[in-house]
Amino acid sequence: MPIPRRLLQASVLGLALLLVVPNVLAQASELFSLKNRWEHVTTHNSPDDQVDTLKALAGEAEALSQQYPDNADVLTWQGIILASLASAEGGLGALGPAKEARAALERAIEIDPRGSNASAYVTLGALYARAPGWPIAFGDSETAEAMFQKALEIRPQGIDVNYYYASFLAEEGRTEQAIEHARRAVKGQVREGREDSDEARREDARALLESLE
Repeated sequence: MPIPRRLLQASVLGLALLLVVPNVLAQASELFSLKNRWEHVTTHNSPDDQVDTLKALAGEAEALSQQYPDNADVLTWQGIILASLASAEGGLGALGPAKEARAALERAIEIDPRGSNASAYVTLGALYARAPGWPIAFGDSETAEAMFQKALEIRPQGIDVNYYYASFLAEEGRTEQAIEHARRAVKGQVREGREDSDEARREDARALLESLE
């Protein structure tokens, strides 16, 4: 007796789910681990003590991005980790990870412009704001501004969005705007799973606000 089409379709779908679900769960578990370890090292260690751990995390993130090359969240976190490594290393040693971070974040935005709740745009804005300009690197204040504005469209009350934008505005001499966004950062709500880093940025925003007022 031939198998009914609906039963055959259900069987094929069930088999597909059995193959896909373990991969999805594995990817989520690995990414969760990366996020947690990044959160810990960047909020509990000094920049000098962050470098070795961030290098190891960057290696893991690279392996994960090769395994899931079209996953925007994976690419965003690869970019975040590399950007943190660039910040911790400083100087000319920061240029390599900063450029790698930019590439990963731009790819993440291509896949999902609103992915990771605007984290890719925030990190790109900070990279463009801090990196040296041409011919040494890719720093550009107009591009930084555009990235921060994109992030604000998605998450206008975000602590990190407003803190990094306020810091950029202060560097640009736009004090009144910097004060406005620093205040927003101080009043912002922390994100689930990002409590430590958001509270750290809130404290940074308070310090920035005190220096500006």
